[in-house]
Order: sequence, then structure tokens, then C-alpha cells
Amino acid sequence: MKMWMMAAILICGVSLVGCGNKKAKEEPKEIQVENTPVEVKVPDAVACNVVIEDYLVNVIGKNYGEAEYCIPCPIVISTDDGNKDDILVWGDFWVYNYNQSGDTLKTVSGGDHPGLMHLRKTDNGFEVTSFDVVEDGAGNMESAKKIFGESFDAFREINSNEEKREAIRLRFVVDYVKKNRISVKFLQDYGWPAVTLPW
Repeated sequence: MKMWMMAAILICGVSLVGCGNKKAKEEPKEIQVENTPVEVKVPDAVACNVVIEDYLVNVIGKNYGEAEYCIPCPIVISTDDGNKDDILVWGDFWVYNYNQSGDTLKTVSGGDHPGLMHLRKTDNGFEVTSFDVVEDGAGNMESAKKIFGESFDAFREINSNEEKREAIRLRFVVDYVKKNRISVKFLQDYGWPAVTLPW
């Protein structure tokens, strides 16, 4: 699940419940409605998630074999938004490319890119300014410890837990499928049996 997204939803839910219990002393006799556009403010956490997912699709996803759908799966480990010019987001960032075959999404390509994303707030929202990626090969562990610091144990816990990662991945796929109205029921990795999407 998107940790930022969940937090934003909970905050919004609490706000709505609090406002619903107030009663006006007098009922207004006439309601004035102005035809002015209402600006919907997106919470910063949600806006940052959107930017990160876009980066995974359009920057990292382009390095893999082409497919019909590119679905990002950013598992956020920790954040630090104290400096709006350098917002830090540590995570285990996955991206998957799929083709649709009947009622099944079949995995074409994808991979894992754990590390630290740097974002900054702009007049139009947010943007990713750089990405510190954990090294592959012999320097992997040392690089991960350096990048994740105090969050290293939390990163290792999710990165090494395939069952938990797969459950999170399926939720991202379901959300994407619903949002884009894709008519599928199953997901299948190459060489593995298809699994039913958890609706």
C-alpha cells in the first residue's frame, strides 16, 4: 500500500467526520451560489506519490522491454520533507511492464530499484531532481546501508520478504486496473502459474 496515500486518506477522513457533527443555530432562508471555479488542493504526500510513480514509468520503465502497460510499485520506507528544496523519499522502487492476453496481464519485464529519491517543490507541484540508487553486485550491501542509514533494517525487512512484496505489488496492479478500466482477472509472471487479482 502507499503509505503516504493512506496517511492522506486518514487525515481527510478525520476532517470530514469532525465537520459533519456541527449544527447551525438558524437555517438560512436563501443560499447564494457563485459560479466560480473551486480549486482542489492535493495533499503534498499524494502529489509526491504521483511524481514518483511518473518517474518510475517514464524514466526507469523506459529501460525495460516495451509492453502495453507499465505499472509502478513504489514501496516507501521513510520520508523527510523538512526541506522543500530537497524532499527525501527512501524506498524499494519496483516497476513492471505487462501485456494483456485475454483476461490476464502477463509480465514482460521489470525490476527493483531501491534507493533515495530527491524531490523539490515547484510552482506547479513537485519534481524528482535526482535518484541515489543502491548499487548492484559486490557493493550492494554497503551501498544500501549508506543510502538507507537508520532505515536500513526496515528496507531489508521488506526487500527480503517476497510474500509481503507480492501482496503489495498485487494491490498496485488492482488499483491500476480499476483506474484504467482494464478487463482482466489474473496476473502471470513468465514460467509461473497465473494468480487471481485480489479484488
